[in-house]
Amino acid sequence: MSVLVVVGGQFGSEGKGKLTSYLAAHDDAAVVVRCGGPNAGHTVDHRGERHVVRQVPAGYVNPRSRLLLAAGSVVDVEQLLQEVSLHAVESRLGIDPNAAVLRRSDQELEATLQLRKRIASTLSGTGVATSRKVLRDETLELAGRVNALSSWITDVAGEVNQTHDNGDLVLVEGTQGFGLSLHHGDVYPYRTSRDTTAAGFLSEVGLSPFTVTDIVLVVRTFPIRVGGHSGPLANEISWEDVRHRSGYPRPVEEYTSVSKTLRRIGLFDMAIVKRAASINRPTHIAVHGLDYLSYKDYGITNFDDLSEVSRSFVQRLEDTL
Repeated sequence: MSVLVVVGGQFGSEGKGKLTSYLAAHDDAAVVVRCGGPNAGHTVDHRGERHVVRQVPAGYVNPRSRLLLAAGSVVDVEQLLQEVSLHAVESRLGIDPNAAVLRRSDQELEATLQLRKRIASTLSGTGVATSRKVLRDETLELAGRVNALSSWITDVAGEVNQTHDNGDLVLVEGTQGFGLSLHHGDVYPYRTSRDTTAAGFLSEVGLSPFTVTDIVLVVRTFPIRVGGHSGPLANEISWEDVRHRSGYPRPVEEYTSVSKTLRRIGLFDMAIVKRAASINRPTHIAVHGLDYLSYKDYGITNFDDLSEVSRSFVQRLEDTL
């Protein structure tokens, strides 16, 4: 009986997709259920190729995993169909009938509201679709009423609870990062349209907190925020600063997986991670980007072979958290 939740500890793009895909394969997850909407892209490296999935769970890399979209998720039908075809997961997908389905007018309204200029929104329509669900807007379509999705409709909460009761692993793939939580983020209105805590994800999926055995908090050595007017980022630096600090032999830059804008980056801020740990109570911490501390650590897979700066960083995380 095992439920494992993956949650971001900063402002998104901590590497949740990579970790979820690894855990799905390594721990042979029976079910991988994704929360959130198409405003978040999760990156997966699989069979020598890199893919960004905005709807399909990153655990698709395990051909034995059942792939589910939670009742609290938002579905972009066109995006979903593209990903289902690309990754050939038609027979493994399930969608809760209560998931919200966005429409193009949701994206248009977010643009009209100037959300990209105001808060650096991806303009995916996820926020507006979510708001229509909250308002019980009669124009909102639920997944269970959309013909294009009919073959995948299933009781997700029922499936995940039955999987848990059978003693098999349920892997919950959270979205974005703790610092973007609508309720617990640092500065309003620079937040996303949902709660991004482990407890929030359980609510979206339909799982009791009593079912959870593990929570993995994913953090980066250098936290990012999306490009533009996306909110405060403590000790913000440039990508050239990262290159200089790490000794990278080539330019280091990252772009957001959905809006394709250059990410903002800052020095590690223990305060936000401590708060994320306090509220999410993780059993494990996963850290990405030790090569940004020292390029000597690029490709290293043994802790003892890491540079002193990276080993000290990991030790500081363990001691502090």
